[in-house]
Amino acid sequence: MIRLHADHVLAWAGTDHALLRDGEVEVDGGRIVRVGPRTTAQPAPGTRTVELGSALLMPGLIDLDALADIDHALLDSFGGPQHARDLTWSLRYLEQGPRDVFTREEKAFVRRYAFVQLLLHGVTTAMPIAAETHSRWAETYDEAVDMAREARALGLRCYLGPSYRSGVGAVRADGSATVWWDEEAGRTGLADAVRFARWLREEHDALLRPVLLPCRVETMSDDLLAATAEAARSLDVKVRLHCLQGVAERHRLAEQGRGDPLSVLERAGLLGDRLLVPHGIHLDAHSSVGAGTDRDLARLVENRVSVVHCPLTSARYGSAMETFARYRAAGLNIALGTDSFPPDLVRGMDFGVNLAKVQSGRTDTVTPADYVRAATVAGAAALGREDLGRIAPGAQADLVAFALDDVRDGVLDDPVRTLLSNGTGRAVRMSMIAGRVVVRDGRVPGVRTGPLRARAQELFDRMRSAYAGRDRLGRPPDRLFPPSFPLA
Repeated sequence: MIRLHADHVLAWAGTDHALLRDGEVEVDGGRIVRVGPRTTAQPAPGTRTVELGSALLMPGLIDLDALADIDHALLDSFGGPQHARDLTWSLRYLEQGPRDVFTREEKAFVRRYAFVQLLLHGVTTAMPIAAETHSRWAETYDEAVDMAREARALGLRCYLGPSYRSGVGAVRADGSATVWWDEEAGRTGLADAVRFARWLREEHDALLRPVLLPCRVETMSDDLLAATAEAARSLDVKVRLHCLQGVAERHRLAEQGRGDPLSVLERAGLLGDRLLVPHGIHLDAHSSVGAGTDRDLARLVENRVSVVHCPLTSARYGSAMETFARYRAAGLNIALGTDSFPPDLVRGMDFGVNLAKVQSGRTDTVTPADYVRAATVAGAAALGREDLGRIAPGAQADLVAFALDDVRDGVLDDPVRTLLSNGTGRAVRMSMIAGRVVVRDGRVPGVRTGPLRARAQELFDRMRSAYAGRDRLGRPPDRLFPPSFPLA
């Protein structure tokens, strides 16, 4: 038995979260057994008491588009459309045969590095995503097994599967965009994903569950999408597919003669409550599309699709949901993701709240509470898990305590508003998953972050250099990634 005391506890009150001051949470056997005011009664023999002090103890954060890679936004979130084309695989590179940048062991290290980052920012449930840019094609069965073992070693709750695709965005010698198709590679990828899902089920690990992770709708053939839908029904698993992410996606599907994104998914049998859609931004009513209708939002709601909103990352790439408040009012389930480094949902939530203020011209259109719900119970709903995302008896003991006593965060008012306005995810004091402490005093037990960071830097430098080999003009990294200011 573990008894946790905190000045502020975000407890579940039946239909919503409620703040409990000077609260107490008791954990036994990986689940929460009691939530209430601090008691003076003597604990049962063997009970360990943890005093968290000036902290907000809340449900562990759920990140459904969680970076499982080395930071790529440093390289690709600036420079405009031409820069994006410069970083896309060239047809010359594809014709020569794509290559892995990292070995299998190095990829496993990258996953471990990313998972430690998630834990250090208060994430307790993750659905990882890694950039296929640095792989020969996408992810493999063996790489997914390695990922599962890294997650298990750290105690992170994960929804896992190898990514797969039947096409990849490419640029011709003249700089124009196209898609390079390899349907056989796509079928092999789905077969690997199904094989992995069955393997993971046989492992009987309560923290690890399978999910199908096709890449982007415009790089999936209709046949592979339909096969994915059938596999998801057969395995009874969720599917996460990046869709409604950009205007280029709609243009690419139109060029392929396939129609709008949601029609593509509907024909394939994917438009339903199994589906999670990052980022769900460029709907028909979005200003970038200008279709003059609002049918897309209605279709998402009618089919009980969940959108995985990544507000900070979307802004880095020049787009924004229009709008969180409108989606929420329509009844859409909105979960959260990070999708880039740092995997800081606290920063993401604060950014989302402030963006909503700018979009509406009001300060009350969206509140911090709305975004906390998205990061907890809405994420749990997307997964079909009523035992996650809340502090209530019977729920999984997935908890995170954010410190509120750092002088750099200023004074304390409401703990939720103070955390989002003045803090970051780096304020994690303690984190627990299924009753196991995975972060203590801001550290992951057994992990030496110095060597971890040093090796990650080495691999990042190699990843950066590898872009030159894929560039249609063979430009060196220093030309592809110029400094913010000229070097002295």
